[in-house]
Amino acid sequence: MLSGDIPPNQTVYIKNLNEKIKKQELKRSLYCLFSQYGKILDVVALKTPKLRGQAWVAFLEVTSASNAVRQMQNFPFYDKPMRIQYAKTKSDCIAKEDGSFVPRDKKRKQEERVADRKRRTEEGSQSAQANGGATENGGRTTSYRNGNPNANETADPNNILFVENLPHVMPNGMLDLLFNQYPGFREVRIIDAKPGIAFVEFEDDVQSSMAMQALQGFKITPQNPICISFAKK
Repeated sequence: MLSGDIPPNQTVYIKNLNEKIKKQELKRSLYCLFSQYGKILDVVALKTPKLRGQAWVAFLEVTSASNAVRQMQNFPFYDKPMRIQYAKTKSDCIAKEDGSFVPRDKKRKQEERVADRKRRTEEGSQSAQANGGATENGGRTTSYRNGNPNANETADPNNILFVENLPHVMPNGMLDLLFNQYPGFREVRIIDAKPGIAFVEFEDDVQSSMAMQALQGFKITPQNPICISFAKK
């Protein structure tokens, strides 16, 4: 439930999460799920006894956090309804951005240095992958269409969507979580023999069109904005 005495801010606090999910998978899934509402600065999920089943998502804009709180309240996430409210305190990453960050103690400083080194390593790895992989054109990754003789062909609107540029390793159920929030959703079919693509079926072409417009370019990871088109029949 929302807490009326907590003012809106850029960070949302999430509880009642499935404690069996590994930390890295949980963070990736939360990032994928909440990035539809705006740019995410950080996702924090710890597995210490006191903080299991909880997470924090820090957005760049307050409006993004507000939309997430309204839209995702009680959303079934790994078989448990999420409980969401605004965070009571400002996230460290936001405090650093506005210059108000003050370390609490020596232990906190050490933890931050370790986390910062880890973040830089991950960012360096992601940057290297991006530079050596897909090129972007107007914000949309296009390299996965290179060499495809049918890339410029379009199919007539129908009830099945063709989804490209997916990560080769996807969190379990992530595509279902993304698409089943739209009316008429039936199923997701992932092609094991061809990693990176999937088919999503809806009841009719109007409902599939709505989902395609809403999720076109959605970033499963920073390097994987998905490309959606109507499947050829």
